[in-house]
Amino acid sequence: MSRDILCGLIQCQVPSFEEGDSIQDIKQRSIEKHIPLIDKAGESGVKILCLQEIFYGPYFPAEQNSKWLELAEKVPDGPTIKMMSEYARKYGMAMIVPIVEEELPGVYYNTAAVIDNDGKYLGKYRKVHLPHLYPGFWEKYYFKSGNLGYPVFKTQYADIGVYICYDRHFPEGARILGLKGAEIVFNPSATVAGLSEYLWELEQPAHAIANGYFLGAINRVGTEHPWDIGEFYGKSYFCNPRGQIIAQGKRDTDELITAEIDLEFITEVRKVWQFYRDRHPETYSDIIKLLP
Repeated sequence: MSRDILCGLIQCQVPSFEEGDSIQDIKQRSIEKHIPLIDKAGESGVKILCLQEIFYGPYFPAEQNSKWLELAEKVPDGPTIKMMSEYARKYGMAMIVPIVEEELPGVYYNTAAVIDNDGKYLGKYRKVHLPHLYPGFWEKYYFKSGNLGYPVFKTQYADIGVYICYDRHFPEGARILGLKGAEIVFNPSATVAGLSEYLWELEQPAHAIANGYFLGAINRVGTEHPWDIGEFYGKSYFCNPRGQIIAQGKRDTDELITAEIDLEFITEVRKVWQFYRDRHPETYSDIIKLLP
């Protein structure tokens, strides 16, 4: 018996803004730009929808300026998660909502909240691997590394995991999500041409193959301030447990990308590729022993 679920990803360019615009105005206009695409997803019958990394503003870690921490909210008690919970309830659609989380004054995380189809908050993933790289990825200036591990969330439709942007370069967490039973892993990202584009269609399909699950990868589109040295190249996609891309967005277009996912296909693939059966964790202890 098939278990078909329509899933969606939203890739979007942040609205343009002037240097003197308030952070709250930028945030509001970014949310408003997403609403028609969220409505489109709900009206199209999408059952699980994922938004892009820090969806309600620009990718501000391109510079080091504490003003951007005005974007931060409590999770789940902040206004954005409450708003998205209403959309989830309205459409019967589970949602992954990546925002800036304030745990307490001065402590912030790059976080994705997970909301079920009835609007119930299920939990959050805090980005573990934080880039601090030239040019323009200064996340350790703003965020602590996530301290919640790699949770799997049991929505009404599927068991899902979240891995955020730079996390995708590290196979260990991707494996843990599979071992914990994730059927779909979502990777909201912000990545630019000329740096990692050649990896974009390699790493996530490799995680999907190695771990036998579906994966949805999101990237922004266009250019934005303060990232003035490159272009976000979109090309968000879903791939299946064989690593095949089954739906993909354009390079430069705000859009909703959808894919019909049959979760029974996971069992079909795993019956052939017995990667979990043939693992030998007892031989992997050097991963811990060889810490730098």
